[in-house]
Amino acid sequence: MNRVRIKFCGITRSEDALLATHLGVDALGFVFTRKSRRFVDPTAATAMIRRLPPLVSAVALFMDDEPAWIRQVIAMVRPTLLQFHGEESATDCAGYGLPFLKSVPMATVKDVASYAAGYAGAAGFLLDAHARGEAGGQGVRFDWTRAPGLDRPWLLAGGLDADNVGEAIHLLQPYAVDVSSGIEASPGIKDAQRMRAFVSAVQATITQ
Repeated sequence: MNRVRIKFCGITRSEDALLATHLGVDALGFVFTRKSRRFVDPTAATAMIRRLPPLVSAVALFMDDEPAWIRQVIAMVRPTLLQFHGEESATDCAGYGLPFLKSVPMATVKDVASYAAGYAGAAGFLLDAHARGEAGGQGVRFDWTRAPGLDRPWLLAGGLDADNVGEAIHLLQPYAVDVSSGIEASPGIKDAQRMRAFVSAVQATITQ
């Protein structure tokens, strides 16, 4: 089986970012929506991102934030790509000059292919269990049988942990898996043992 990439989302502490890179995680997500329990101050995020080794992506996550705030964060943090988790239009998402991922709220979107077609400029999509207007990171999974075939890379999120990510990869073969609550001790505080177990479970699928 091809290697599935890993994104750890909701990073708020430098020690968690450092361990993630040591484990070989491909991308780290930093949440800049101030109402989120996993919000990280841009100054703190910038310090963490500057320490990332080459080829590790820094993803800046927003959810219906003001354009001025998004531009401010981008200018300070200089992320690799953006992730939009709310009701942003395709024009909104494409307006910052960076590649972007668009989350798909699987609890309410019935036709995923049509939804994705409305974001022609997206570099990829993140399929999550949340409903429209809700934040991710709830630790809830959606019905995996609804995962569609898309013409662009997509990330699987929602309720993943070390116990079920292997099954998810075998069933769906996503481009990447995205985890937040499944590796946490509490919102924004990652658990080192859970981080290691998750990466090991994903890596085990390569040899199966």
